[in-house]
Amino acid sequence: MATRTLVGVCAGASILVLGQAATAQDHTHHMPAPAAASPAPHDMSSHDAMASDAAHAMPMTSPYGDWPMSRDASGTSWQPDAGDHGGVHAMRGDWMLMTHALLNVVYDRQSGPRGGDKTFVAGMLMTSARRDFDDGSTLNLRAMLSPDPLMGKSGYPLLLAAGETADGVTPLVDRQHPHDAFMELSASYSKRLSDKDSLYGYIGLPGEPAFGPPAFMHRMSAMDSPEAPITHHWLDSTHIVFGVTTLGWAHDRFKLETSAFKGREPDQHRWDIDAPRLDSWSVRGSWNPTDEWSFQASYAKVSAPEQLEPDEDETKWSASAIHTRRLGEAGWWSSTLAWGRKTNDHGESKDGWLLESAVHPNDRWTVFGRAERIETDELVPGVGGGHGPLYVVGKASVGAVRDWRIAPNVRFGLGALYAVNRVPQALEPLYGGDPDGGMVFVRLKID
Repeated sequence: MATRTLVGVCAGASILVLGQAATAQDHTHHMPAPAAASPAPHDMSSHDAMASDAAHAMPMTSPYGDWPMSRDASGTSWQPDAGDHGGVHAMRGDWMLMTHALLNVVYDRQSGPRGGDKTFVAGMLMTSARRDFDDGSTLNLRAMLSPDPLMGKSGYPLLLAAGETADGVTPLVDRQHPHDAFMELSASYSKRLSDKDSLYGYIGLPGEPAFGPPAFMHRMSAMDSPEAPITHHWLDSTHIVFGVTTLGWAHDRFKLETSAFKGREPDQHRWDIDAPRLDSWSVRGSWNPTDEWSFQASYAKVSAPEQLEPDEDETKWSASAIHTRRLGEAGWWSSTLAWGRKTNDHGESKDGWLLESAVHPNDRWTVFGRAERIETDELVPGVGGGHGPLYVVGKASVGAVRDWRIAPNVRFGLGALYAVNRVPQALEPLYGGDPDGGMVFVRLKID
């Protein structure tokens, strides 16, 4: 009951921000809107109205340091400065509030003996509250909710994907697990040391530690696709951990940060908040040499990540490069190349590679594609239900979405994607050759 109440409070706060800012123009780092000329809403004081106008006129900087907010992605990760930062903004006294949302209704069909079909709802609602102090420090509170638990504990069909469990007994194979209702409840505090230096601390229950590239639903090259990458557990599965603390130092375009966090993946109970624990650690270095590039390399020592194999620890490596460039006034093109490695206690390593790209030439169309290759031992259970033989499998997908702007901050979209999977000869009898799959979806985006 308390969990559902907290969901309602967070969602209600986000709706309040959206309602308050309904008459305000959207603004981003690249296209700041002028101060609103219309009268303030009747429920705002004159001080709040003046603060709201100031928020529209002021440049948007990160709550972690003196760089553009467009550089911030999920958790404390970076993307290129040339990326978009969208959201509905409003001021309440000394606090700046921001909300954005994405809701997908998807029909998914995967072919072959291991395939299936399902209609499900996925997405996220994120809201934050920020306060800047006279001494150059900033406090930022952030909440992110997801409707994923509504799809059921077994998630949706996704060939070659594996990870987590629906019932605490059987691993999910050829399915993508749902994310938890609480994707992030975090707080950060930063202190500007100079024009180029800042220190910050970040805590979350749940939150995201300093590991890997931005989570796929926050990467510009991936966020328009409703399909999770099969490299998810190599690159960014730690984007929801129940207990994380991060300390970071940023100097101009370079950042070094370290985290202590809970290594265990979320359990099958998607509506609750798991008990926190700090038994794992990570370190990440990030570098944005120009506005169009972002690089990161990271390492993590993860304690007992899998619920079904509690005695197995894991070492993880990750490296990625993201390139984003602007196309005209409103367009962009973003691409990500990423590699991840998981090594267990027995020294067995499995690599995963990802290359994805999305092109958004105007306000109406986005075209996206992805190619992946993983080494996995989770597709065929071993003796006693553990991991089995190691196989190299691959996947490629391409899709597009057409958007219609139905309000200043709201877009309605219709999209589809098609994917082909490649399995080795030994797996062809299980999968019926090289199976394919596809999705058709409608979406509502508030940004």
